Amino acid sequence: MVDKQAIDAMWDDSPIDVSTEVNFIWSIANKLRGPYQSDKYKDVIIPMTIIRRFECALAHTKKAVVDKFNADPTYPAKAMYRISGFQFYNTSGYDLAELVNDADHIAANFKSYIQGFSANVQEILLSAEKGLDFYKQIDKMDKNNRLLSVVKAFSELDLDPRTIDNVKMGYIFEELIRKFSENAEAGDHYTGRDIIKTMVNILLAEGCDDIFDDGKVITILDQACGTGGMLSTGYNFIKRYNPSADVRLFGQEINPESYAMCLAEMLIKGQNSENICYQDTMIDDRFKDTEMRFVLENPPFGTAWGGKDAAEGVENAVNEEYKKGFDGRWGAGLPGSGDMQMLFLQSAIDKMDKHNGRASIIQNGSPLFSGGTASGESQIRRWLLQSDLIEAIIALPTDLFYNTGIATYIWVLSKNKRAERKGKIQLIDASGIYHKLRKALGNKRNEISPEDRSAITRLYADFKENELCKIYDNEEFIYREYAVMQPLQRSYAITEERIQQMLSKSALSSLYDEGKVSELENSEEELSGKNVKKLEDYQNNKPIFDGIIAALEADVSEKVYLSPAAFLPVLTKVLSSATADKKLIEKIADGLSVMDKNAEIQRDKKGEIIYDKESKDTEIVKYGEDIDTYMAREVLPHIPDAKAFFEEDLSKKKPVIKTGAEIPFTRYFYKYQQPTPSEELEERFVTLEKLVNERVTKLFD
Repeated sequence: MVDKQAIDAMWDDSPIDVSTEVNFIWSIANKLRGPYQSDKYKDVIIPMTIIRRFECALAHTKKAVVDKFNADPTYPAKAMYRISGFQFYNTSGYDLAELVNDADHIAANFKSYIQGFSANVQEILLSAEKGLDFYKQIDKMDKNNRLLSVVKAFSELDLDPRTIDNVKMGYIFEELIRKFSENAEAGDHYTGRDIIKTMVNILLAEGCDDIFDDGKVITILDQACGTGGMLSTGYNFIKRYNPSADVRLFGQEINPESYAMCLAEMLIKGQNSENICYQDTMIDDRFKDTEMRFVLENPPFGTAWGGKDAAEGVENAVNEEYKKGFDGRWGAGLPGSGDMQMLFLQSAIDKMDKHNGRASIIQNGSPLFSGGTASGESQIRRWLLQSDLIEAIIALPTDLFYNTGIATYIWVLSKNKRAERKGKIQLIDASGIYHKLRKALGNKRNEISPEDRSAITRLYADFKENELCKIYDNEEFIYREYAVMQPLQRSYAITEERIQQMLSKSALSSLYDEGKVSELENSEEELSGKNVKKLEDYQNNKPIFDGIIAALEADVSEKVYLSPAAFLPVLTKVLSSATADKKLIEKIADGLSVMDKNAEIQRDKKGEIIYDKESKDTEIVKYGEDIDTYMAREVLPHIPDAKAFFEEDLSKKKPVIKTGAEIPFTRYFYKYQQPTPSEELEERFVTLEKLVNERVTKLFD
């Protein structure tokens, strides 16, 4: 049995300095000044970095590949992989240094050099749809006399995998991306390696004995994989502890630059290029037949899946998938169209291995509590809890990301909880576990150090309650929404105040509505036949409306009636000259009534108490609590005759849902702070006033 506490990713925590390489690359970027705006430097820098990385990787086998190609141009690609030692190759006699020697033909020769790469690399570099469309940049640099200097500079950059391993290269790529992400789209947050390590450490802290089996096939998925940082970190961790493991990485990404960098590193790792897809996860799951042992991801925050702000094709794809119910990915429901986080969450669960799948996902605060009882968000949370899929939710420190300072949370999901966790959810407040950076990087002012990571992981793995860790039954966060009403007791009277109240309640709006009449009469568009008829009806009813108001105002009195039976005959007589419509008179009577506990309790024909809908209040009651117990404690001491109604009806075509779920995380860690005593505040104010007066006096001395 493996000691879970021993799994602690201290493996590559010695400081990795990439400043030399990154500064060198950025010095090359300065050569683009003029023809390129600074926000477009990436169009050149990222492809050139990838090309140089590939070139350095292939350098040691390049001659053998070129010789084989020259001897047999039809030699199969997969056989050529064995010669190159990678899942790619280049058959061109050129390299970047050689290109510099023929400055007059550098653009044409450079294109020829790129054409020598295997098809999978050409797709990264040349595709306009899902690649970097780099021929366009070669032509632009050549036209503006920048190509030679850029190629020469990159030819001098050492990116050999034997001296710069995948981890260090990941840092170089990520530092470049960080610089480019300062103006990134809202919700598109690059995830720092310190955050990823924490996620991986927690994910593998338990429930993972099988990853140590000899030759074990382990699948890892990131549905918003970016440059592949999460995939690489998961890969490195597992390979450290089980070198024999067959770790297979899968990713989907929609940003072409990030996709290209991710695919480049996956090829150098020897991963199957077909498992890294340029694909919007909302539109399609490219790995339908593959269950994932682990899912790691940081999906975009607050990005629309529907409406005018959604990417083309996304809304239709999501709705079509939703129609499949639990045979699709969104069986538990659709969240509000302005945020796709909970779609990613459901998709991750759909991909997790049904026996032992585990996931670690970054979310902002919205999925914890957004939406009302019947909302998609609430119903997705309810399903997650009732399906016992959430192991833990961990609050991270703020200011961890490079382009946002918002609060974030790690959701730890599992399809095979250990016995102690079944039916439970663990909340961990790790918002205070961090170290300050010596120098801020964009919005990133804090980092999770190795010691911090160990502390957070231990809180999770120990599964013991303390000041920073709370453990609850799943039902703690599921609730029912009850309507609480009082018996219908209303008094009736014809007073000026109640006449105005009756009008404000629109008791006569079906007869005549002054606002709607004005709107129809002043409409700039030609009225439809329906609206013409409506206006005519209002105009014809105006005399009746005026007659009712005049009759009521002529009979104003302070006399109060304590039941409709006593009042309706009086009102009918008052309005006899204006209307004989019984239903209208009853509506007017209701408008002239107010709640009055001295009035008679009204009952229906069967003698059952009628409850006053105007007194309706909503009570949120925990799922496991008996409503009578709740009412006795919370409501009846204040309103002794109140009654609770549970109005859920799931039999309808459009069901009335009154059972929901929310996880108000911060409420469970709230600490009451004693307010400052008034005497102390008074003393402070007096001191401040004295200081102000002294300064004002000095100004005029």
